[in-house]
Parts: sequence; structure tokens; C-alpha cells
Amino acid sequence: MKRIAPRWKWLLLLLLAAIAIGLAFYFDGALRTWVVNHPNRAAKNFMGNVSRFGDWPYHILAGLLLIALAYWRGSKQWVRLGLTMVLACALAGIAARGVKIATGRARPSVTREAGWHGLELRAKYNSFPSGHTAATTGFFGVLLFARRRLGLCLLPIPLLIAASRIYVAAHYLSDVVCAAVLGIFCAWLCARLAQVSR
Repeated sequence: MKRIAPRWKWLLLLLLAAIAIGLAFYFDGALRTWVVNHPNRAAKNFMGNVSRFGDWPYHILAGLLLIALAYWRGSKQWVRLGLTMVLACALAGIAARGVKIATGRARPSVTREAGWHGLELRAKYNSFPSGHTAATTGFFGVLLFARRRLGLCLLPIPLLIAASRIYVAAHYLSDVVCAAVLGIFCAWLCARLAQVSR
């Protein structure tokens, strides 16, 4: 079977990301309407907890525990992998924070003044992109590049965290899709630089 040239792979990936982002913006309103029209107390409590524990401090803590365990077991490879996961999480989180301050998109829970406001520090206007999603995708994305099977097994974690952010009215679909693209890019970059990807 003929292998695809690297530049065509990149073009295909960029095209797929652009399509996913375009579709996410297109379905923002429909998904938001569906969530509003289908309330469920148990689901809201569950998603609220997922959202709370899916924030970056818990990822950093998990990464530090992984590093400590790998160091204790004498695995330099896993120490490097843990450090790379923490770095990707931090990089994606910082990048997302900068973009959300610069864009000033109102959160779905804001009923007045919805839209984009430009430079904005208030949390209720820091919707785009999702910091939770960027950080978790950066963190677990490193595993996809370094240990594909393990990364695929843990993929439900960032997907659930992203879904929770939509369900608790903190973000639109486009916020989490763009954040996931950002997180994957940060994970790829850190995995490449740390030479942990296969």
C-alpha cells in the first residue's frame, strides 16, 4: 500500500479540523437549544462534578503523581512522558486563556449581551475556547502520540470533560471543538519536542 506524503497528511488534517470547526459553529445554537430543552437534575449534577474535577489543577496533580511513580519505579521513559503531559496541559491552558481574554465571547449562560466583545477579563465573557477542554486534550493527547492504545483507552475522559462544559452552560460546541484542536496541537508539539512520540 502506498504511503501518503507528510505534506498531504498535514493538509488532510487541516481540512478535517476546519470542517469540524465549521460544523461546530453551525450547530452551536441547535445543541444549546437541545440542552436547555432537555434538563435532567441527575445529569446536571454528574456533569457539574465532571466539570469541576476536569479542570487543569487535577490534571497537573495526576501528571505529578505519574512522574513520582515513574521515578520511584526507575522508568526514565515514563518520567519524560509525565513531564511532557504536564507541559502540554500547561501550554494548552495558557494559550486558551490568552485567546479567551482576547476574544471576549459571552458564555451560553449569559442571556444578555451575547456575542463577541473583544478584550475582556470577566469570566462570563471568557467562553472561547474552553480552557478545560484545551488542557485535558493537551494532557491526554500526548498519550495518543506516545502510547496510542493507552491514549485511545483514556480518550473518553477528555470527551466527557468537553461534553460537561457544554452541558453546564459554560461553553458552546464551537468552544470545545476549537479547544480540542488547540490541545491536540499543543500535545503534538510537546511530544515532538520531548521526543516521546513514536
